[in-house]
Amino acid sequence: MANNQIYPYSGVVETIISDFNNETGTIAFRATFPNPDRILRHGETGNILMPVHLKKALIIPQKATFEVLEKKYVFVVHEDGKIEQREIQISGEIPHFFILKEGLKENEKVLIEGLRKVKNGEHISTKMISFSELVRELQNIHAE
Repeated sequence: MANNQIYPYSGVVETIISDFNNETGTIAFRATFPNPDRILRHGETGNILMPVHLKKALIIPQKATFEVLEKKYVFVVHEDGKIEQREIQISGEIPHFFILKEGLKENEKVLIEGLRKVKNGEHISTKMISFSELVRELQNIHAE
C-alpha cells in the first residue's frame, strides 16, 4: 500500500495478459481482493506479493553483496578470520535478500557490514548474528 504496509487480505488472480513487456520486465494481470474496510478503489494498480516456495535454497542479504564490472561478489569469512572475495550467481530476488544459484556452500559465513573497509585476503575479527536478528534489522530499513 502507499504507506508501506501490506494489505491484510489475500486476493485471487483472475486474468493474466499473455504479452510480456520486454522493456519493463512486467506482465499484467487482474486480481480481486476482499475490501471490507473500503480502502481499495476500482481500477487501482499496485505491486503484488506472490508466495514462491523454495526448497533447499541458499539466501543471503543483498547488503552483503557488491558489484564489480556487472558481477556480484561477497566476502566469505573463514574460520581463521581470513576473508575471501568470491563471485556469486543470483537466481532470484526477494525483499532484502538474493536467492543464490551458485557461489556459496551451506554454512559458509559472509561479511554483512564493512564491505568497503576490507580487502581480499585480510584477517578480520567478526561478530556473528542470528538469521532472525538479521531479518528484524532489515525489516526496519525503509527506502524512500
